Amino acid sequence: MPELPEVETSCRGIEPHCVNSRVVKVVVRQPKLRWPVDPQISKKLKNKTINAVTRRGKYLLLQLGDFELMIHLGMSGSLRVVDDNTEIGKHDHVDIVLSNGKIIRYNDPRRFGSVIINKQGEEHPLLAKLGVEPLSNDFDGDYLLDVCKKRKTAIKPLIMNSSIVVGVGNIYAQEALFQCGIDPRREACRISRARIFQLVQAIKLILQEAIKAGGSSLKDFTSADGKPGYFQHTHQVYGRANEPCAKCQKKLRQVILAQRSTVYCGYCQK
Repeated sequence: MPELPEVETSCRGIEPHCVNSRVVKVVVRQPKLRWPVDPQISKKLKNKTINAVTRRGKYLLLQLGDFELMIHLGMSGSLRVVDDNTEIGKHDHVDIVLSNGKIIRYNDPRRFGSVIINKQGEEHPLLAKLGVEPLSNDFDGDYLLDVCKKRKTAIKPLIMNSSIVVGVGNIYAQEALFQCGIDPRREACRISRARIFQLVQAIKLILQEAIKAGGSSLKDFTSADGKPGYFQHTHQVYGRANEPCAKCQKKLRQVILAQRSTVYCGYCQK
């Protein structure tokens, strides 16, 4: 957390406030994030115009002429659009002050996120290893079938592997597998072609619905306007261990897969 829908929500939230605006300065209150913030960040970005805001996997990308600013929200980060009279919070680590009077404020209680400058035109190593985007045409049934056919790994960690497909985190992997009735422990190579195609469609649908709902706010995540997402109210399995299954009313089970807690229905998912 945050996963792809939360990052996409942040991307869409800050875009109208910063595109075509100039960076006045960057204020760094805490440089010790997952990777240290460049001490020259304000000097490098000053007077640069933000031409576009995009997303790659779980990275927000601000395009600023010669530079690209990569922002990762880590496990607890969020971006908010605020004014200069907004009170500064304990975990407000970085401010991008804009010429239109707005501030893009980066908050991260656990400091597992990052704010990285990259030269425009050079693919950063953190982006180079990323797999296909799940909402793109590149992610289809044939692609996932080809990936799965020789792999004995459980299907849930496979679809969470960012070198295969980006952004399908723990929440949405569980929800998609429940929707199409696949046991998260099942070996990828033992899933039929028809069910693989169903899984791809389920992943796309779950992510799209989550984006429309503003993501899932479980602990710290809020959108750019400070409001929480509400997709968590529709979760069918995530966080619902020992509660009744929405389909069969049997008690949901919980296991650990690849060091991640996983909830599923032992009756509806095969």
